Amino acid sequence: MRFPIVIQGGMGVAVSDWRLAKAVASAGQLGVVSGTGINVVLARRLQEGDHDGAMRRALAHFPIAGYVERILERYFIEGGKPADQPYRAVPMYTAAPSAEWQILNVVASFVEVWLAKEGHAGVVGINLLEKVQMPNLSALYGAMLANVDYVLMGAGIPREIPGVLDQFSVGEAASLNIYVEQAGADDKLAVHFDPKQIFDNPPATLKRPEFLAIIASNTLAIALAKKATGKVNGFIVEGPTAGGHNAPPRGQPVFNDRGEPVYGQRDVVDLVKLQDLGLPFWMAGSYGSPERLAEALASGAVGIQVGTAFALSNDSGFSPEIRQSLLTDIANDSLTIFTDALASPTGFPFKVAELNTTLALEPTYKERPRICDLGYLRVAYPREDGTMGFRCPAEPIDQYVKKGGDINDTTGRKCLCNALFANIGMPQQRKEYTEQPLVTLGDDIKTVAALLEIHPQGFSAADVLEYLLAAVPQQ
Repeated sequence: MRFPIVIQGGMGVAVSDWRLAKAVASAGQLGVVSGTGINVVLARRLQEGDHDGAMRRALAHFPIAGYVERILERYFIEGGKPADQPYRAVPMYTAAPSAEWQILNVVASFVEVWLAKEGHAGVVGINLLEKVQMPNLSALYGAMLANVDYVLMGAGIPREIPGVLDQFSVGEAASLNIYVEQAGADDKLAVHFDPKQIFDNPPATLKRPEFLAIIASNTLAIALAKKATGKVNGFIVEGPTAGGHNAPPRGQPVFNDRGEPVYGQRDVVDLVKLQDLGLPFWMAGSYGSPERLAEALASGAVGIQVGTAFALSNDSGFSPEIRQSLLTDIANDSLTIFTDALASPTGFPFKVAELNTTLALEPTYKERPRICDLGYLRVAYPREDGTMGFRCPAEPIDQYVKKGGDINDTTGRKCLCNALFANIGMPQQRKEYTEQPLVTLGDDIKTVAALLEIHPQGFSAADVLEYLLAAVPQQ
C-alpha cells in the first residue's frame, strides 16, 4: 500500500478532532482523531445542542440499531444547556464497566471516525494512549465499526493491541491486561469486550486497520515487532521535543536549571537498526518543516508526524481564544514551552505552553480545588479486601493517601483531564470554579512562526501541508 508522507498527530482531548482529521485526509495525508475522553466529548457536544447537527448525522449511521436513542435521551439538549450550568456527568470507568458505559464509548468513537471519513476517499486514523488503558477496547471497536484505516498508540508498550485488532476484525471478543500499581503475585486485572454481549447482531467481520506504534527506543521497537500479539505495521519514532507526553530519559535522571529532564545520546533511536526490522517508520518531534521532512526521508523514513502546526491551524479543536493567544505569543516571540516533570499524573514528562490564565501559572494552579471526576489517568491498585480500586495523584491528597498512595507523588500534579476539556472550550462549570486550560505544544514552534509570516491572519491544515510538501515530488 502507499503510505502517507505526513501524519497529523493525535492530540489532546479533541484537539485533533474530526474536522482537523478530515481536512488532512481530504488533502491526501493521514488525518488522525484523538480517542482520549471521546465518550465525554460526545456527551458534552450533545448537551451543547449539536448546533450544526454533525453528531446526530453520524449517530444516524451507527450500524447497529437500537442504541443511539438512549444516548440522545440522556445527553441531548435542544438549543444547548445554559452556559453557566454544569455538564451532565458521564460515569467514570470501573474495573467492570457497565454495558451503558461501553456503548457510549463505542458510539462516540464511531461518531468521531465516521465524521472524519465522511465525503472523501482519504485515510483516517485514531490515536489512543496505552496509559489510558481501561477505555481502549470499546474505543477501538467503535473506530473499527466506522472503518478506521490506522490505529496509533504510544505512552507505554501497546503489545496487546495488534491482537485485539485481529480479534475484533473477525467478530471475536478481546481482553486487555491492565497495569496494577503495587501489585502482588495474585493482583491481576483485565478488561474484556465482547461485541456479542454488548450488542444485538454486531457485524461478523470488520476491516483490520494498520497498527502504528509510537516508540522512543530501539528496544521498544524490537520488542513490539517480535513479541506483540499481532502484526505491527510500522513505527512513529517520537523524540523528546514532541508535544504532550514524552518518554522519560533513560538512565539516572538529570535536570537542567529550569527543572526540565535532560535527554542524551541514549535517548536517540538508531535508525539503521530500526530499518533492519523491515517496517516503515515516520519521524516525529520537531520535524514540522520542509527541511526536516527532507532529512527524515533521507534517513529512510517514509515521512513525518506533525502535531503543533496542525494544532494551531484554524481546523483544530482548540478554542478560538486559546488558539489566538498562542498564535499571538508565537508571533511576538514570547511563548515558552516547558517540559514539566511533575504535571502529569502518569509520571511521564509533559510539555506545557506557559500561557497566561492557564494552569501553567502557579497562582492559577493553586486556585483550583483538587477534584477527580473524569478519572482517565487513574491507575488500579489492590485493596486489602482483594478488590481493585483506582487512584490518581492529582486527586484530593487525603483521598490519594487513604488509598495507599505516596503523598510525595501528589506534588505538582495537575488534573490534565479537566484541563484538556477546557482547552477545547468545554470547561466544566462548578459551583464556585470554572475549570481552566493547560496547553501542550511541541518545543519546535518555529514552523508556526514561519507559517504566520505567510498567513498572518491564521492558516488552515491545507496550508500546513502545502508548506511541508512544497519540495516533495508529487506522487
